[in-house]
Amino acid sequence: MQHLANYINGQLTAPASGNYIDNYHPATGKVYSLIPDSDSRDVQAAVDAAKAAFPGWAATPAEQRAKIMMKIASLISRDMEKMAQAESKDNGKPVSLARMVDIPRGISNFEFFATAIMHFAAESHAMEDHAINYTLRQPIGVVGCISPWNLPLYLFTWKIAPALAAGNCVVAKPSEITPMTAFLLSELCIEAGLPAGVLNIVHGLGGRAGQAIVEHPEIKAISFTGGTKTGAGLAATAAPMFKKLSLELGGKNPNIIFADCDFEQMLKTTVQSSFANQGQICLCGSRIFVERPLYEQFKAAFVERVKQLTPGDPANDHTRMGAVVSQAHMEKVLSYVELAKEEGGTVLCGGHRVVMEGELREGWYIAPTVIEGLAYNCRTNQEEIFGPVVTIMPFDTEEEVLMMANSTPYGLAATVWTQHLTRAHRVASKIESGIVWINCWLLRDLRTPFGGVKQSGVGREGGFEALRFFTEAKNVCIKL
Repeated sequence: MQHLANYINGQLTAPASGNYIDNYHPATGKVYSLIPDSDSRDVQAAVDAAKAAFPGWAATPAEQRAKIMMKIASLISRDMEKMAQAESKDNGKPVSLARMVDIPRGISNFEFFATAIMHFAAESHAMEDHAINYTLRQPIGVVGCISPWNLPLYLFTWKIAPALAAGNCVVAKPSEITPMTAFLLSELCIEAGLPAGVLNIVHGLGGRAGQAIVEHPEIKAISFTGGTKTGAGLAATAAPMFKKLSLELGGKNPNIIFADCDFEQMLKTTVQSSFANQGQICLCGSRIFVERPLYEQFKAAFVERVKQLTPGDPANDHTRMGAVVSQAHMEKVLSYVELAKEEGGTVLCGGHRVVMEGELREGWYIAPTVIEGLAYNCRTNQEEIFGPVVTIMPFDTEEEVLMMANSTPYGLAATVWTQHLTRAHRVASKIESGIVWINCWLLRDLRTPFGGVKQSGVGREGGFEALRFFTEAKNVCIKL
């Protein structure tokens, strides 16, 4: 049984407690490794290492920091297959998805921010009375990064890369449910020659290790991705301490389909945007609104396509739908299917656990599920499910669909399908969402701001927004 280690002060270390947590293989439901059950002692050691490393790292020229980050990216690329296999085994996602999306994005995150920091410009403002103001952007110091289980390496590197590029030292905690690629990354950081203490990775439970990071007085900023309820608790701790906060939280994303759309392109992409990564992407469209003249055609074609999505062994190159991440999550998702039935919904396909054969028989698989007949404001359509479950509803007018789309407490992402240019712009401007895709989904430019409104988060990640978050602005005024 493999024992993972924390990465503190440039070394792989056992947890201070000597205790470990079971790490499960979702495809089989079996424990396959053990992770550190870290606590405040491990976090304190990480903070001490980060504080000691900060002056040297902050003083390191941006170009040199970039070279080290590019080296890390090249090592991830070298170990692409190993990382993809680990991500698939740890999360339950198809290995083909990890190869195509997760690991390449981890590489891109390091490469992007390594180069972005060298183009990060400050502002200056000349005054009429012979003075000039200029802005310095300086690293904060020690920052905390806490990432979720759905896109483990993808979102872990999305946080730590800009923090490191900006000259900060990091205490990071990956999800205890999917720790493996973060552990492998720590080995690559050692190989790349990242100075000791610049990045520290502490494994463990959110309520213990994560909370110790959030409440530590010498960690000056927190970047968190996860559930809205957890984010609220985090903010309650961090806000009175006046920490900078970036919170990327839940979503209940609408997919709005007008009758004039490109039907085949829309259908293909809607299947993907509904069920990619078993629906466990915060950007998945879980509420599908279809203009009434197209509704019956869409329903028949969509359900037929979804029925062809058969959960399978994530390690098989041909599998396009794997296991959900944990037994508890599987039970939560299935409980929402039962709730939907109670609320008057009709399950058109799926809605049940899939029991595989052989060593996969105890794995956590759910048949992709489509439900119709629900009110737009019922619990099923208002609460985040975060699994392979979508609802479909007809609409008659643009005003009606905007009201339904905006009815939830969330506002992360939305997708609109139409060939009408003016309508596309009009609807996009009126959707309460941080991201709107028109005639596409998950088409990402790393330069753009990423984040949500309402209960979907606070702040923005991506591009220079991330570098601004991980720096403090200082105005300098000089009288000429």
